[in-house]
Amino acid sequence: MGRSRSSRPPPPPLVLLLVLSLWLPLGAGDSLPTESRLVNSCIQARKKCQADPACKAAYHQLESCTSSLSTESPLEESSTSADCLEAAQQLRNSSLMGCTCHRRMKHQATCLNIYWTVHPARSLGDYELDVSPYEDTVTSKPWKMNLSKLSMLKPDSDLCLRFAMLCTLNDKCDRLRKAYGEACSGFRCQRHLCLAQLRSFFEKAAESHAQGLLLCPCSPEDVGCGERRRNTIAPSCALPSEIPNCLDLRSFCRADPLCRSRLMDFQTHCHPMDILGTCATEQSRCLRSYIGLIGTAMTPNFISRVNTSVALSCTCRGSGNLQDECEQLERSFSQNPCLKEAIAAKMRFHRQLFSQDQVDSTFSVRQLQNCSPAPRPQLRLPVLSLFILTLILLQTLW
Repeated sequence: MGRSRSSRPPPPPLVLLLVLSLWLPLGAGDSLPTESRLVNSCIQARKKCQADPACKAAYHQLESCTSSLSTESPLEESSTSADCLEAAQQLRNSSLMGCTCHRRMKHQATCLNIYWTVHPARSLGDYELDVSPYEDTVTSKPWKMNLSKLSMLKPDSDLCLRFAMLCTLNDKCDRLRKAYGEACSGFRCQRHLCLAQLRSFFEKAAESHAQGLLLCPCSPEDVGCGERRRNTIAPSCALPSEIPNCLDLRSFCRADPLCRSRLMDFQTHCHPMDILGTCATEQSRCLRSYIGLIGTAMTPNFISRVNTSVALSCTCRGSGNLQDECEQLERSFSQNPCLKEAIAAKMRFHRQLFSQDQVDSTFSVRQLQNCSPAPRPQLRLPVLSLFILTLILLQTLW
């Protein structure tokens, strides 16, 4: 009696679930950028260059220039420099010349090595610390803080202790903080490992957690709070045991692609443009570039537990006829109006988070911080169109 039924597609809910499982990963965004998501990553630019014989040959020439900088004799320098500049001229119209990196990207060291390879003038001593190699994008996501979890602390606990507790309550922040705490502990201190773990913390922890720990506000009379803030970066291990000359410290930094890049990024975004203190970019970028120096040879820190002044761990004694240049470098941290105001503004924001009317609420940082909000992940139009088209086609089969 019953007619044989032809095979039918799965029930609509299952089909929808299948389609969504294929579509959602396409629309979701990673917390850390990969080179393919950058506008012109140096890694992607090199791949394009290697597909062109002339570009590939010029790039290999510049690679040899970079590797020979520290080994060639003065007699060879002029001819090598000419060859390097000629190779750079050949790459002038290549995407390599405008390529950038990101401080949180995968393979960051490789990207920065490529960047400095294709800028031989800067690698050969013409240090123009005014153009950052980093693409200036915001990739951090908004995060929510449940301040009610801080009820275990005493009501009069200082804000540095509260931000430390917020980090402890976050699995990723707590894990990264413990890693650099262990690497930087007094009896285990190996400075290069300590600096590497510090960089890992400030690159991988949520920006709001990292900035909360580093830039927590303290009352001038609260010495304990100020000491906690100053000890955030484990200065006894992270900073040099013997105070170097500031110009020697900068030379050491410039020999390392990562440190040189972070220093250039700081000079780009925290640079006062005139005597009135007009800043080159907004405060969020200045702070991000300042924090980017932590974990490098140029790691700065608070100089005291009773105020918010910062400085490099170096001296200008013995600078000779370069005394003025050394003091200018020193002042770019200790007397930088852009950096001072950026730190002060962030501390005011952090204090506002814990104001009385916010104490027992759960809220997003985005509600209070409007200076440079992180962009929300956007659905890509082609992906959305593909999803709608798939639904239409499936409807014809039901």
